Amino acid sequence: MREITYAQAIREAMCEEMRKDRRIILMGEDVGVYGGAFGVSRGMVEEFGEARVRDTPISELAVTGCAVGAAMTGLLPIVEIMFSDFITLAMEPLVNQAAKNYFQFGAQRSVPMVLRAPGGSGTGAAAQHSQSVESWLCNVPGLKVVIPSTPADAKGLLKSAIYDPNPVVFLEQKLLYKTTGPVPEDDYRIPLGQADVKRAGQDVTIITYGRMVGRCLEAAAMAAGAGIDAEVIDLRTLVPLDRETLIQSAKKTGRVLIVHEAPLTGGFGGEIAATIAESDAFYCLTAPVKRLAGMEVPIPHNKRLESLVVPSAEQIAAGVCGFLRR
Repeated sequence: MREITYAQAIREAMCEEMRKDRRIILMGEDVGVYGGAFGVSRGMVEEFGEARVRDTPISELAVTGCAVGAAMTGLLPIVEIMFSDFITLAMEPLVNQAAKNYFQFGAQRSVPMVLRAPGGSGTGAAAQHSQSVESWLCNVPGLKVVIPSTPADAKGLLKSAIYDPNPVVFLEQKLLYKTTGPVPEDDYRIPLGQADVKRAGQDVTIITYGRMVGRCLEAAAMAAGAGIDAEVIDLRTLVPLDRETLIQSAKKTGRVLIVHEAPLTGGFGGEIAATIAESDAFYCLTAPVKRLAGMEVPIPHNKRLESLVVPSAEQIAAGVCGFLRR
């Protein structure tokens, strides 16, 4: 199977669907001639024209508000926000309009839009351009939240997100853009709400998503050297959450470690832990559920300090091995 980058996979998903469906448009700051802040939409304006690949003013509020209106009147807009941190400027139309219109209009109007945004740390972009904001969004009924970890997942999930009748926030960890992986050339979609077992195991369940998936797989390989067989589950979609896969894995292994880049307090790991604790998997646990998350600090610009803020593969492996030392 051919290998392409995460960024290419996202671009392929958009281009393939735009060729089939003229309702799909891409909007955002510098998505046209410049090709997007991270080059994801490079070449798209040349193929689809300025009417469908629209460079917008520097106003996340205005862009997102326009997308909500466009979606309600029949288009399928994709909005690119340069950095997920800037979703703060788009919260009013996203949270108060997009997420609620289907409910408030008695199911007579839906808002089928996708808001794409690169997030997370690792590029030296400092505190205002490096946050992991997924837990804010997961708290809003009506929004779906997707965080793919591989090129194949990114392409399949984005295709599903484009046609979902609900607004979908599609978060892309910046360090993943240049990573490569096998991606089928066939037309395929990955349904929202299905976690993926990236590595099967019997001793410990590691639950994670986004950039941390790769590190958890590294940690699982390290733990294997100590005779520990770790299972790694990639959530892929936070909302809707595939609770059944998590519960069944916790029942099988009896030990659960949750890993994410966002800070611990209020992080999505708490929701995962509660899901397991409130299910019959609780009675199969041989140790308390553990969480390993980012530090409770703004992301530093200094590369060395920045690398210390989020869990490393070594820290994850130590957390896994800690279960078996009890």
